[in-house]
Amino acid sequence: MMDETNKRPEEAAAEAPAPQAEATEQKAAPKAEKAPEKEKKETKKDKKDLEAQLAAARTEAEKARAEAEEARDRLLRTAAEYDNFRKRSAREQDAAFGNGVAHAVSQILSILDALEMAEAAPSTDENFKKGVTLTLEKAKGAFEALKVEEIPALGLPFDPALHNAVMQKAAENGEESGTVLQVFQKGYKLGDRVIRHATVIVAE
Repeated sequence: MMDETNKRPEEAAAEAPAPQAEATEQKAAPKAEKAPEKEKKETKKDKKDLEAQLAAARTEAEKARAEAEEARDRLLRTAAEYDNFRKRSAREQDAAFGNGVAHAVSQILSILDALEMAEAAPSTDENFKKGVTLTLEKAKGAFEALKVEEIPALGLPFDPALHNAVMQKAAENGEESGTVLQVFQKGYKLGDRVIRHATVIVAE
């Protein structure tokens, strides 16, 4: 049997442990242990980054929502202001038109009064009476087109907002006190606007 001291160098080298391989294994082990810790740190960092991005996105979304709400409020206010302006302009136009009509009608009422007196006066000229009547009918048609109405008075209770009483007299047919007995001059109105009050006599 061959003594260990008489082994060949090749055999001794083959049986001897490889120091570098052992050292490499020892170094590799700690790296393998540290790898999961590194992954955990990276995961935490990624999570923080995502949370920061999410918070930033929420802030931007809240800012955009606030701006949209403000724009909506401005739009609603603008629409309301425009609607008020449109209604006010329409009222002013109607009032201006009404003022113009009332003024024009007030200027021709005396002509209408003269025509009505001529129609009521006795006359043997039939053509004259017919001409007056036709003129009055045309005038009444024009008043209707302009929405000018005669103020009702005869037989109604006296209304100071519509009637102008020039005298009182005793009722002959049992009318109540304050009843309009006679109309001296017709009154006219445009809607709720009185162009001319009716001139009347009322019962005592």
